[in-house]
Amino acid sequence: MALKKVKLGNGETITYRERPGGEEVIVLVHGNMTSSQHWDILIDSLDPLYTVIAPDLRGFGGSSYNQRITSIRDFSEDLHDFTQQLGLDTFSLVGWSTGGAVAMQFTADHPEPVQKLVLLASASTRGYPFYGVKPDGSTDLENRLRTIEEIEADPGKTKPMQGLYDTGNREGLKAVWNAAIYTKRQPDPERYEAYVDDMLTQRNLADVYHALNTFNISAVHNGVTQGTDQAKDIRVPVLVLRGDRDLVVTKEMADEIMKDLGNNALFVPLEDNGHSPLIDDLDGLKQAIESFLAEKVKQHEA
Repeated sequence: MALKKVKLGNGETITYRERPGGEEVIVLVHGNMTSSQHWDILIDSLDPLYTVIAPDLRGFGGSSYNQRITSIRDFSEDLHDFTQQLGLDTFSLVGWSTGGAVAMQFTADHPEPVQKLVLLASASTRGYPFYGVKPDGSTDLENRLRTIEEIEADPGKTKPMQGLYDTGNREGLKAVWNAAIYTKRQPDPERYEAYVDDMLTQRNLADVYHALNTFNISAVHNGVTQGTDQAKDIRVPVLVLRGDRDLVVTKEMADEIMKDLGNNALFVPLEDNGHSPLIDDLDGLKQAIESFLAEKVKQHEA
């Protein structure tokens, strides 16, 4: 699927994949270390009823990275301009991992076009914490990092991961994904190589870590930032999906989302799934998303 592109008002260029379909539009927002490439098998399998659009966030895939992002809102404002450039009046948002935070910020700031919101293995409404390391190399839960400079200098996560990127260490990247994400099954070899190519396009690793660490739309303080209390502004129906084997997003993070979003959120556990249900159980993921979106159509017709 060839990449298309649009120029945003801020000078950034956003590339995206589009699969034609019906009037119902789904916008897929990818996570960290990925781009629209990682949505490929879901894009191909979704019901032809839907037109599917999957952008590359700034600094990922084919998109530009002229200006460094400092917050999740930088991504969500890019996404807002992007959807306006494409003339998308109404759509449902699906955000995976970091993309879930982007989709939540978008929906809180720009609720009008969003019909439904799907949060797949999403970062919490209270962000994704980034901790320092103890001298023995273990995580120091008493030392939550605060600044981009601290995160850039972090010897436990940022520097090793950035090192894999800088050296193009494909086997190292696979080792990380096999340990943390593809713990149940892996993509087929050819697809996995394409995914590694995709990972290596990222130019904003530390910036994303910092944006996640400081993201907070809840009503409470997350240890770094006071919440903006915007979670209450997300009034569209929300589906929260998390695999019970997810080693990246904890059950506590999903619980925080449910608590902060309230009654308009529905939690559906994905059994025997890790952080990438697309690979672990594509059919189950597709069914969960399409069933949720189909309810919207029925309600609209009623």
